[in-house]
Amino acid sequence: MGIKKGKILWIDDEIDLLRAHILFLKSKGFEVTPVSNGSDAVKLVGEINYDLVLLDEMMAGKDGLTTLSEIKEIKSGLPVIMITKNEAESLMEKAIGQKITDYLTKPVNPSQVLMACKKVIERQRISSEHVSQNYMEEFHAISRRLYDELKSEDWIEIYKKLARWDIEFDDHPDLGLKETLADQVRDCNIEYGKFLEMQYPLWIHEDPHFRPMLSPDVIRKTVIPRLKNNEKVLFLVIDCMRLDQWLTFEPLLYDFYNVSTDYYFSLLPSATPYSRNSIFSGMFPDEIQQRYPDIWTKDAENEQSMNRYESRMLDDFIREEYPDLKQSVKYVKVLDSNVGWSMEKKLSTYLENRFIALVVNFVDILAHRRSDSEILKEIVPNEASYRSIVRTWFKHSWIYLVLKKFAEYGFTVILTSDHGSIRVQNDVKVIGDKETSSSIRFKYGKNLNVHQKYAMVIKDPEKFRLPNLGINTNYLIAKENFYFVYPTNYHKFQTYYHDTFQHGGMSMEETILPIVTLIPK
Repeated sequence: MGIKKGKILWIDDEIDLLRAHILFLKSKGFEVTPVSNGSDAVKLVGEINYDLVLLDEMMAGKDGLTTLSEIKEIKSGLPVIMITKNEAESLMEKAIGQKITDYLTKPVNPSQVLMACKKVIERQRISSEHVSQNYMEEFHAISRRLYDELKSEDWIEIYKKLARWDIEFDDHPDLGLKETLADQVRDCNIEYGKFLEMQYPLWIHEDPHFRPMLSPDVIRKTVIPRLKNNEKVLFLVIDCMRLDQWLTFEPLLYDFYNVSTDYYFSLLPSATPYSRNSIFSGMFPDEIQQRYPDIWTKDAENEQSMNRYESRMLDDFIREEYPDLKQSVKYVKVLDSNVGWSMEKKLSTYLENRFIALVVNFVDILAHRRSDSEILKEIVPNEASYRSIVRTWFKHSWIYLVLKKFAEYGFTVILTSDHGSIRVQNDVKVIGDKETSSSIRFKYGKNLNVHQKYAMVIKDPEKFRLPNLGINTNYLIAKENFYFVYPTNYHKFQTYYHDTFQHGGMSMEETILPIVTLIPK
């Protein structure tokens, strides 16, 4: 006897005529219980755990749809394949409405029934086997590529593949490959850190036409050309959104947008005061400091205060790049849902503008609040749950309704993020004075130093186009999943920040970001 593959209940008032089909299924390892009426079948469903029901639609006595309804009342998740002679559309709609898994049209042959049963009962096993095999092939291919001299587009491709595998494994938790993937991500981040150390100082001094797209290039390359083409544009920045999070809710927009995705690299540090200010100004941080000197002072640590000039920066930037824009630039920052729902209700007042910039802070706030909340840590223990929460938020949020409305009014939407985040696991001690910044993934202060394994040490801020904050001030930017902790109260802060989502460092998750163009259908 072979291994049993699953229990099938076959309901048909002419079940004796199906003996050959039943014997064929049994020969393939399935356990089949034949039943000639709906009443006996419903009773058996209540007593035995079946993996699948094959149900005749036209039966004497209790018909197929009635039997289906009663089976679903007992076990709503039990898969049912309906077998019917009747191809009427209304009947199929009614059956589908009662959540049949599939249907077959009589006459059916044994092979046809077998394939339908395998598709339902063995789908997870077959799919898991393919996923496991495909990933191991990809694993070795990516590992081999790490020995090559990779370019920016190669790292984008590698990160896209890793992000998609992470999402794929959410549906196959029993494969045990999450840990293997996490180890590979870390190996990639080690090499990516080396790559950024060499290339980033060159990028920021290169002509924008020859370097990869960076934060100050985003609006100039994606928004301005569309404004000059007389398109209406919504520029949407979801603060702290990672690529894997975008990939989980991207399909929600397919009904009303054609979606195309490109990628850019966040400036370093990959934190809001640097990356988002750079996006809205079209400048590097050193240029921003010269033009808007009040932003960076020794006391300016609060991210919201350091981004208080975004509206002014954007207006100045657009006027310089596209002086022919007759209307004023509309800038909206949404820090909580009340403001968001208020915007959705009075959307008509925004639709008159040709260019609207919208900043949404939910994903970033969730990352910060999780650090302080045991409940959120329980709800969001890892990247998979973080993705799930972000997708659920987006699906039921005001921003989803807003995007639907903008599609109706013919707006092109450029959707992106200012930086991503990474779940930090390994602490690094850093000694600094009281004026050292308190950030977890990057720091600036006087005479800061740490081993280059853990961070990129920037002793000359001007070389990296960073604000000059005084003599002997330097920057540390964390690599991989390291985070900085002071020796004072070391164990307290080590425990507090361990396993939290942080940003500001130079990992793929923080710096390789989607920039999405949504064209209304």
